[in-house]
Amino acid sequence: MTFPCNVKNFPQNIHSFSCYQNITIDGTIVTLCNTNITRDCIFQVQFPFLLFLIFFLHCTKTSAQSPPPSGPTNITGILEKAGQYTTFIKLLKSTQEADQINSQANNSNQGLTIFAPTDSAFSSLKSGTLNSLSDQQKVQLVQFHILPSLYPISQFQTVSNPLRTQAGDSSNGQFPLNVTTSGNQVNITTGVVDATVANTVYSDSQLAVYQVDKVLLPLQLFKKAVSPAPAPAEKPKKRVSGSDAPTKSTGDASVDSSDAMRSYHPAITVISFGVAVSAAFYSSLL
Repeated sequence: MTFPCNVKNFPQNIHSFSCYQNITIDGTIVTLCNTNITRDCIFQVQFPFLLFLIFFLHCTKTSAQSPPPSGPTNITGILEKAGQYTTFIKLLKSTQEADQINSQANNSNQGLTIFAPTDSAFSSLKSGTLNSLSDQQKVQLVQFHILPSLYPISQFQTVSNPLRTQAGDSSNGQFPLNVTTSGNQVNITTGVVDATVANTVYSDSQLAVYQVDKVLLPLQLFKKAVSPAPAPAEKPKKRVSGSDAPTKSTGDASVDSSDAMRSYHPAITVISFGVAVSAAFYSSLL
């Protein structure tokens, strides 16, 4: 038979029995039993075992109440954990934009939004695209993927375009970034490429990182030179050969001849009159 160990009046005919006792350790009720003890029910517990049990329960409760503290935001750590962002991580480090992002995310209430192209997105660029950029242009390229405000994914449905990036002027011809939505899909256009937000890589109260399927190429750095339209070629002049030269008709020639005769007619008249006078004078002398 079993009785609580604090029972004082046991049946007289019971000489061997079990008893139990409840004790409270750090708010937890623990039942300790001792079997086959005498009717005096002297409760005995080995002291080392009791200490171990108290220590175990206390440590278990303490660890459950104290979750490990979270460390400061580290953009490269976030991308490394996500995988497939090796090229973008290299650009963030070489341009020192990673330090700027970490500093702002940990020491400012403004928040940041980052569009992170995958390694596949960089592989689809024309060969030599990144190498053709100067150091300053690489900084601008990375900054073009950073918005100086925190945008939850749902907020893209109501934003006013163009969005301003860390690269600077968002006016047309500089660094315009336009975002549109179609259902749950978020689309981005830069004037050079059209990209899509694939998924959310990371999000907290200060930082949002979204995966994009293309590298966002700013218009300022990658706009195509517009060459002026060529002037229309001058139509070659047709050469006029002798056979093609305009000729005067026979009538025109007759008119010209008669005109010439008329122009010389007075002179002929004078000469004829002089000859007649001379002949008459010579005849009188005879």
